Amino acid sequence: MTAFPTVRVAAIQATPVILDAERCVEKAECLLHEAADRGAQLAVLPECFIPLYPSNAWGRGAAGFGGWDELWERLWANSIDVPGPLVDRLIGICRARELFCVLGVNERESERPGTLYNTMLYLGPSGLLGRHRKLMPTQHERLCHGIGAGDDLTVVDAADARVGRLICWESMMPLARYRVYRGGPQIWVAPTADDSDGWLASMRHIAIESGAFVVSMPQFIPADAFPDDFPVPLPPDKNVFGRGGAAVIEPSSGEIIAGPLYDEEGIVEAKCDLRIGLHAKRWFDSVGHYSREDVLRHELADLEILAG
Repeated sequence: MTAFPTVRVAAIQATPVILDAERCVEKAECLLHEAADRGAQLAVLPECFIPLYPSNAWGRGAAGFGGWDELWERLWANSIDVPGPLVDRLIGICRARELFCVLGVNERESERPGTLYNTMLYLGPSGLLGRHRKLMPTQHERLCHGIGAGDDLTVVDAADARVGRLICWESMMPLARYRVYRGGPQIWVAPTADDSDGWLASMRHIAIESGAFVVSMPQFIPADAFPDDFPVPLPPDKNVFGRGGAAVIEPSSGEIIAGPLYDEEGIVEAKCDLRIGLHAKRWFDSVGHYSREDVLRHELADLEILAG
């Protein structure tokens, strides 16, 4: 019989050490230790935590051909290879603390310098468990990030749970969600740059639709976190470039059971009793008895073709 344990999750709302991959990893190491000390089994860090999310508030000017080479070079230099030595350091923490971690990074390929990817990593005591490159960067993000291949929309076994994920507004792509739902996630992790009420409403809906606990992990990035030598100008009247909103949501009614945390760094914690998801699917299972795939078979066949 399949076990339905209670999993302790930690949404770590942390500001990156901007454009400094080494110090971002040092900060992540400390935060993972803190989460483990507090009993977490699964810890989630924000989108593009290493070394920075390219915010529309200051990044839209990259659409021009000139004037952005220094930022691009520093962003590439402080992105990470997967696998690679910085990833290995974080795996070492997971191994030492029997912890699982989901982490957003800017990913590069040093053997072929060029395109960067908005990537989510799954790490655990046994090593790199999986990675997902964002399928469709949003608006200004396309100035920095390439498009993911879509061959990594799988769930991962972590912390005695089936963990699924999409990055930021991918979570609002119905077919992408359905593809992940078919893997039976029990916990859904959602790193994001969206700190709006609408995002939180979407996460509550996804908890109900998926029958999974949702760990929503926005960013908190105050203006004073940017170094003095940041290579492009920041808007002078903006004090915060992401006010956070970390939260954990349960799947039976979409209730927020931890958070949201705004306007500061911190760790939002919750106990996720996976039996709740099982009970919720008794009356609504979007890829099971409530799916009607027989009626939608043509659309699903197209989805399978696209998925390869």
